[in-house]
Amino acid sequence: MLYWLTAFSDGGDFFNLFRYITFRAGGAFFTALIFGFMFGRPLINLLKRKQRNGQPIRDDGPESHLITKQGTPTMGGVLILGALIVSTLLWARLDNGFVWIVLGVTVAYGAIGFVDDYAKVTSNSHAGLSARIRLFLGFIIAAVAGYFATVVHPDDLVNQLALPVFKDTLINLGFMFIPFTMIVIVGAANSVNLTDGLDGLAIMPVMIAAATLGVIAYAVGRVDFTEYLGLHYVPGTGELLIFMAGLIGGGLGFLWYNAPPAAVFMGDTGSLALGGALGTIAVLTKHELVMAIVGGLFVVETLSVIIQVLYFKRTGKRVFLMAPIHHHFEKKGWAEPQIVIRFWIISLILAMIGLATLKVR
Repeated sequence: MLYWLTAFSDGGDFFNLFRYITFRAGGAFFTALIFGFMFGRPLINLLKRKQRNGQPIRDDGPESHLITKQGTPTMGGVLILGALIVSTLLWARLDNGFVWIVLGVTVAYGAIGFVDDYAKVTSNSHAGLSARIRLFLGFIIAAVAGYFATVVHPDDLVNQLALPVFKDTLINLGFMFIPFTMIVIVGAANSVNLTDGLDGLAIMPVMIAAATLGVIAYAVGRVDFTEYLGLHYVPGTGELLIFMAGLIGGGLGFLWYNAPPAAVFMGDTGSLALGGALGTIAVLTKHELVMAIVGGLFVVETLSVIIQVLYFKRTGKRVFLMAPIHHHFEKKGWAEPQIVIRFWIISLILAMIGLATLKVR
């Protein structure tokens, strides 16, 4: 919205700053951060009044959670989404199709998560929306996003899959592009959801992935960067850096209250929305495979659940003491902050590897 102030610029005054994506990204970051600090405590107090028992704790989870996390309110993802939406609408160019696609997916997945969280707290049960309904709605939203991705992408990139490291290599997925997009977005949303099991565990890796994808979006949206790095040029994706800056600012504002011991959980409202946003930006920037590296922690968390379920059904035995894998380390005696910080470190390392693929060609 503020970009339109450039209409009053003669090219050398203050209003000219709003032409620069980096300036507006900084504005989005601080807007979202201030939003989080301003509304965090009032939102937590409201959630406590509305949720008498807080988020229902699973009986089959770690025993310590029944004591340490009992009564903690959920739906804190509303704070992140509010900060993200306000900052993006304020600082991004609203004539950019990429921005609206990501916002649409984020809000839609956040709505699914909100309904799921609401069903849990009102019934005082960890059973919210059925998995089938959640997946069905998630796939529908992802399919719509995939369709609009083919609309906003330049003709030479429509239905194409880029390979990391291999310069200018594109694979034409043809009619499989939208199903592939659905898998990427739904997979990202649910993998972040599975990771959200300890105080602060999910939000920091999400912010690290967001920062990485923000840099990638900015790079592939500039013709000079793409020529130097040997990347495919996707005009317009630079505006997604503003969205990611807002996500990081809102995430930090949320982490202030989610740091151990958490005063609020993001719930499915936040985890599904943020995961969906990451997956969508990976699709729009043509870095779906790099996203699997950058979000490697989310991939491992998901694989641990899949392996555990399949192996147990086949043999009646377990590979891990408990899945997702962060609970396995809890069972082994690791303290919660120890698990969280070590997983943060792993996420940062994977992000650096993902960024390295931009140069290694």
